Amino acid sequence: MPTWSLRRRPGRTLGLLLLLTVSFLVLRRLKWSTLLPLWLQPQRLGLRTKGSDFVLEDSTFQIFGGSIHYFRVPKEYWRDRLLKMKACGLNTLTTYVPWNLHEPERGKFDFSGNLDLEAFIQLAAKIGLYVILRPGPYICSEIDLGGLPSWLLQDPDMKLRTTYHGFTKAVDLYFDHLMSRVVPLQYKYGGPIIAVQVENEYGSYNKDRAYMPYIKKALEDRGIIEMLLTSDNKDGLQKGVVDGVLATINLQSQQELKELNSALISIQGIQPKMVMEYWTGWFDSWGGPHNILDSSEVLQTVSAITKAGSSINLYMFHGGTNFGFINGAMHFNDYKADVTSYDYDAILTEAGDYTAKYTKLRQLFGTISGIPPPPPPELILKMTYEPMRPSFYLSLWDAILLMDEPFKSEIPVNMENLPVNNGNGQAFGYVLYETTIFSSGVLSGLVRDRGQVFLNRVSIGFLDYKTTKITIPLTQGYTMLRILVENRGRVNYGNNIDTQRKGLGEGGCIRQR
Repeated sequence: MPTWSLRRRPGRTLGLLLLLTVSFLVLRRLKWSTLLPLWLQPQRLGLRTKGSDFVLEDSTFQIFGGSIHYFRVPKEYWRDRLLKMKACGLNTLTTYVPWNLHEPERGKFDFSGNLDLEAFIQLAAKIGLYVILRPGPYICSEIDLGGLPSWLLQDPDMKLRTTYHGFTKAVDLYFDHLMSRVVPLQYKYGGPIIAVQVENEYGSYNKDRAYMPYIKKALEDRGIIEMLLTSDNKDGLQKGVVDGVLATINLQSQQELKELNSALISIQGIQPKMVMEYWTGWFDSWGGPHNILDSSEVLQTVSAITKAGSSINLYMFHGGTNFGFINGAMHFNDYKADVTSYDYDAILTEAGDYTAKYTKLRQLFGTISGIPPPPPPELILKMTYEPMRPSFYLSLWDAILLMDEPFKSEIPVNMENLPVNNGNGQAFGYVLYETTIFSSGVLSGLVRDRGQVFLNRVSIGFLDYKTTKITIPLTQGYTMLRILVENRGRVNYGNNIDTQRKGLGEGGCIRQR
């Protein structure tokens, strides 16, 4: 029997070398480590604390993060915005997860299109960014009801952000679905998620001491194994801490930085410090000015934070847009709805353009790291549209003739309890209430949030938080009284989120006398 040698078959040698080369390149392209069973993969230690430092694997790691909310940016622009983040010298993406958009009806989940969370996280990894996930369930974020689904308010006894059974039952079902999607994307499993936040700014709410430990356990029970964080502002830091969870702070000024860093040391001793939200601007309310924070002040504060050895997350790096009716509101003394734009005077504009803040911070982060950031992408071309006037339109009164039979009730029903959307009520938009009257008088009551009053089809005024009465003029015979109520956005921050039912009904009863 012949004995073959490599010298006698040079073609075979070349073929083997070629096969090995191609195999290596293919496996490298496919991220071969993800193809191996977990027990064969090299162990990843993940983000840890070591004294006053974060450590990722065996290296000291300072988090330079920026917030972009995937649900506020068209999916077609995700790559552009993330590349600009990387080119600014940042190494970590942070994002909230809006429960109300992902579960618009009980048990019906939507993670498609602009809501494709997994695709967003995977794209960040491909670009070279780590991820800190902020899944709530409450997220604030200037979004309607702080990201909680409005159908929760169908329960008249609902106590949001507590261990009330009706709330935790809904959270458990939501987390069952959400965590099944994000657990495989954790760093220790080969993904980019290095940390997960437990709820959001609970210290300033603090209605149930058992609630935060419940959320922590809910995350861990469903497979979250990365570092856990809390995030609180100066009003809630002392009350927002949880055993076994690293506390972080939210602020805008250098004075707050000194105060909160001292508070952090008193609360948790020598631990890494992180500003989870350095507010690079602020959100706007209808009727108010556009909030602006000077780029030089931003640079000075970010420099002070990083020089102190703290990690930082720029909230927002890119704000985007409150599409549709998803904006939130504030209601302390006066009710103020947030505008559609979530520009936030952020590092990138709402359109994704560069700002003076971007230029200055890019230079700063490049200097700190000692590695020049990649070149910024070219700006996306804009389109100019000529003014246009619609040739045809449909009035409200014509439109209602084409709608289904209206729901009838002896008393007004609020938006959340309307028998629509498979029993989940109406989350956003407008509700038209109609009744028949036969005399004049004064119409009084509380409307949530703004109601335009009509006699038949003639507008006679508005009702809102400040205007609670309107005179009904003398009419002849039976007249149709109509109130078109607009939900301008549920409060997203404060102690009154349990009472955010809209339309007429709770607190919105109408009386005629």
